[in-house]
Amino acid sequence: MASKKPESNFVNMVFRLLLIVSISGLALGYVYTQTYEVIEAANAEKIKSAIREVVKGFDKTETIRIMPTDGTDSITLYRATSNGKWVGTAVETYTDKGFSGRFSIMVGFDTLGTITNTMVLSHKETPGLGDKMDISKSKWSLQFIGKNPETTKLKVKKDGGDVDAITAATISSRAFCDATQRAYDSFKQNGGKKHE
Repeated sequence: MASKKPESNFVNMVFRLLLIVSISGLALGYVYTQTYEVIEAANAEKIKSAIREVVKGFDKTETIRIMPTDGTDSITLYRATSNGKWVGTAVETYTDKGFSGRFSIMVGFDTLGTITNTMVLSHKETPGLGDKMDISKSKWSLQFIGKNPETTKLKVKKDGGDVDAITAATISSRAFCDATQRAYDSFKQNGGKKHE
């Protein structure tokens, strides 16, 4: 005797779909919980590494979050000290003006507001063009070192500023300048002192 095939109807299909979605959701949730701490630890180490890259000679940092006057998200300042004396500040900043959208960078300042170094944290800029803002791709970002935004116009020369643009990537260059200016404005707003 041949067995009857289950009746394929709408309720049956909905039930199977819900079962598949539930199992998939549980599997994704499990993978997320297993990898969350690892991802967070990797991100925290990336930030620590970036701070060490842009500010030198410190033994402790104090984290300060402020809302910039011209941004949609908070900016994080890492006030670096050595034996209790303030030696500089690393500013985790961003811009939404990149060719491919938002990117973030870390900018280091000494106590007078002079840029000590920059480091790209994340971006989606065009390979071979906008990605040249990353020190691993070109030396373009080195021109910011030793500049004080109080006396240097953080705009590309095409816009009346003091920054040489990346060839064929003016939008990315403008965005990098925007992020750097936002970092300086946040540094200046905070004054390098503890945020009350």
